[in-house]
Amino acid sequence: MDSTKAQRRLNTIQSHLVSAFGSTVSHSELRSSPTAAEFVSEQKYSVVLPEKLQTGKWNVYRSARSPLKLVSRFPDHPNIGTLHDNFVHAVENFGDNRYLGTRIRVDGTVGAYKWMTFNEAATARTAIGCGLIHHGILKGSCIGLYFINRPEWLIVDHACAAHSLISVPLYDTLGPNAVKHIINHADLKAVFCVPETLNSLLSILSEVPSVRLIVVVGGIEFEVPSLPSSTGIQVVTYSNLLSQGRSNLQPFSQPKPEDIATICYTSGTTGTPKGVVLTHGSLIANAAGFTFSVKFNPSDVYISYLPLAHIFERFNQINLAHFGVAVGFYQGDNMKLMDDLAILRPTIFCSVPRLYNRIYAGILNAVKESGYLKERLFNIAYNSKKQAILNGKSPSPIWDRLVFNKIKAKLGGRVRFMASGASPLSSDVMDFLKICFGGHIVEGYGMTETSCVISCMDEGDILSGHVGSPNPACEIKLVDVQEMKYTSDDQPYPRGEICVRGPIVFQGYYKEEMQTREVMDEDGWLHTGDIGQWLSGGRLKIIDRKKNIFKLAQGEYIAPEKIENVYAKCKFIAQCFIHGDSLNSSLVAIVSVDQDALKAWASSQGIKYKDLEELCNDPRTRTAVQAEMDVVGREAQLRGFEFAKAVTLVLEPFTMENGLLTPTFKIKRPQAREYFAKAISNMYAELATSDPSPLHFLPGVINLEPARAAIMPLAEEEPVAVDLNQKPKVECDRRRIFFWTFLDVERIIRRLDIPLKPESKPMCKDDLKSVCEGDNYSFTPRVMKNLPRYPLEQDLFSLSRHPLCHFVKPDYRSRSIDKVEAMTIDSDAKTI
Repeated sequence: MDSTKAQRRLNTIQSHLVSAFGSTVSHSELRSSPTAAEFVSEQKYSVVLPEKLQTGKWNVYRSARSPLKLVSRFPDHPNIGTLHDNFVHAVENFGDNRYLGTRIRVDGTVGAYKWMTFNEAATARTAIGCGLIHHGILKGSCIGLYFINRPEWLIVDHACAAHSLISVPLYDTLGPNAVKHIINHADLKAVFCVPETLNSLLSILSEVPSVRLIVVVGGIEFEVPSLPSSTGIQVVTYSNLLSQGRSNLQPFSQPKPEDIATICYTSGTTGTPKGVVLTHGSLIANAAGFTFSVKFNPSDVYISYLPLAHIFERFNQINLAHFGVAVGFYQGDNMKLMDDLAILRPTIFCSVPRLYNRIYAGILNAVKESGYLKERLFNIAYNSKKQAILNGKSPSPIWDRLVFNKIKAKLGGRVRFMASGASPLSSDVMDFLKICFGGHIVEGYGMTETSCVISCMDEGDILSGHVGSPNPACEIKLVDVQEMKYTSDDQPYPRGEICVRGPIVFQGYYKEEMQTREVMDEDGWLHTGDIGQWLSGGRLKIIDRKKNIFKLAQGEYIAPEKIENVYAKCKFIAQCFIHGDSLNSSLVAIVSVDQDALKAWASSQGIKYKDLEELCNDPRTRTAVQAEMDVVGREAQLRGFEFAKAVTLVLEPFTMENGLLTPTFKIKRPQAREYFAKAISNMYAELATSDPSPLHFLPGVINLEPARAAIMPLAEEEPVAVDLNQKPKVECDRRRIFFWTFLDVERIIRRLDIPLKPESKPMCKDDLKSVCEGDNYSFTPRVMKNLPRYPLEQDLFSLSRHPLCHFVKPDYRSRSIDKVEAMTIDSDAKTI
């Protein structure tokens, strides 16, 4: 006993003596790699290495916690190599602890949570696995799970892992066609469903010949249909399968790390869902890497409501089981989630930006409506706590007692860890969560193809607006995207498409070799399609999306998701879909309104209406919503062409049921475009006749010639000639400043009804096109009224960022006004 204690003390002392690279790098590793430091450049949270020694470019980033070796196993439990090993570890260490909980219904009323221990879950896992073997399901077969989160989902998943079966989640909202495709594509032998999804499964039974067994979870024996023996398909209840398994016990057929654990079909924002093949080793490596920055305790409690069919929640469950965390399931209704939170009182809460944005907007609106004194108290508490966090100090507990404990109570009052994933979270919302809820709050970045986490914020990092450093189980590099002008040589921060390599990367798309080659290169790098930027300290920031970008008619690239995330902070907006295309020069928006905010606004304005649909169609409502969107857009410094120029308000939310959302709450863009085609067409028709955002141009006369245009204000000034083939000029007087780029003459004439001079020959659309082609200026001039006075030496970029200004020539944005060729400074002249 004494020698064991002494050895533990020696090990502890040794761990404190390990190099600054972290406790994961042993002395033996450092001795065996005496020159490794020559190839590592440390940046606090990440280290930078050359892609190829001696000749490679220094562009590969790894976690500073494990710079010399990519993690593939839990450092304190290297024997865990599969999901089965991980669950066995949980049962051996936390057998009698609470594991899976559901709320029980008594006399029609939902009450407290009832719990199943790890030992009880393990017993059920064994019985279900043996029941499948009893029905002739062979090792390596694919098993479908066609129902939402509940304890049986995890038990079936554990049973698959124990017997080397491959679990295949089926989204309950995919619809019969997609479900049929997945069943046939993955050759499913058995499908677990619930009574709610049984009928849709039975309706396609003749078209899915591979299915031999259907198991109804929560079904009552006499209500389950029996199929003719000629079909060769058996339908049994979950409880019946449990009984059959207990009577026919079989030994486990344990998988190897390189065996396939699951095939996760992507939610399919475009086209047919693709099956992402993930091995046991990939999933364990990702979970192991995550534990370097985040660890849980057996006393923790987690609420499971994010779809288990999605990799985010699946990954969470691997980590939670490893640490013996209790998992309570929601009732299955998002509208009752707040009630579940109040009863369960979780300590761990994971969600997506869509929900966090609603929490943020809801709390701020409640504060504004609480009265002057309460609003002032909240602001004082908020600013005081924010300043303390920024200074690295502990905030005064008085503010929690007075203000923030009431907010924490909304999530049960005990949350100590919060995580956000699936899409970018704005820094404002992240800071808000840190201040209001306290604890450890992180944002991560990942995808199904990487078994989930690619990077995650580090504990103690107070900077928001990024997704942290690389997972110790992978390495990251940025690849140039020339068409979007992103390069890894950009200064001060490298930019480019995010590429990932390491044990967490998937094996490929199931039966889709060509699609696999499109995203995996010959060196093993997965090209994610996301655009990233390295910030100081080796932090990764997601700034754009390569796949979802599109061009407007004037050639400007648009990343709609970025704009939608900005507008999500508008109090009237529950959800927003931004649309544009290469045939139009402006963006339009479909807004699913926050009904409570809209009602409150209408009441404050004294607007009467029969129903909310009438209120949404009221021009005053659209004007108010768009004005609020413009305010939010200016605060986020959106560029002129990134503002939505027209908006349609709808009551119907974007959901998985109406086919507009993926199970990860991303908008299905092609489907949304088709769904709202009429509204989009109407908005562009309106924009063609009246600009909802007027150009504020002086009325005047335009004289058109092949390569020149004369702009003559009706005031008593001389006409100013603008040579369309020369650089833009800046014109000013004591009242106004004009930025002329390349004039979209047709747009000005059409929208401002400016008459042509009689001697001007009529010009058709083709004539205008021939005049306008050959120059890459954008056709969106803006006249700035009431612009604050800037000194003449003011940098053009700063001036162009003013919300009333749209100066779009990139070459000039980065140059000072006194350095632009062919421009002279004369304070008395009309031309600068």
